[in-house]
Amino acid sequence: MSVPESPIRVEVTTEYIDDQSSPDEDKYVFSYTITIINLGDKKATLKDRHWIITDGNGEQTEVQGDGVVGETPTIPPNSAYQYTSGTLLDTPLGFMEGFYGMVTEDNKDFKAPIPMFRLAAPGALH
Repeated sequence: MSVPESPIRVEVTTEYIDDQSSPDEDKYVFSYTITIINLGDKKATLKDRHWIITDGNGEQTEVQGDGVVGETPTIPPNSAYQYTSGTLLDTPLGFMEGFYGMVTEDNKDFKAPIPMFRLAAPGALH
């Protein structure tokens, strides 16, 4: 049985926050801006999120919770929702991936995958 394709596309941009980071203390702060695009023909509401954050040592942290940045946005067809959040790593390089739990206006639950993206401090990649 195949899993239906999500009508949601997720795009990500990242930024290293130099003035909040402290490499001497293994503290690397990153922001990420997520754009959630509804390519479907029904409104979709973001109910929850599930992240897997992997640092440069392979250590994984899972983060789950309701909504994003305190909101549970409803995204109409052919529209997008954007937010910015952040994370702290112990290493200058890491990755994030996961999914959003969504529900359509006709009450169908689905997962919108968040493709893996890289977090990298300047000079972390040679």
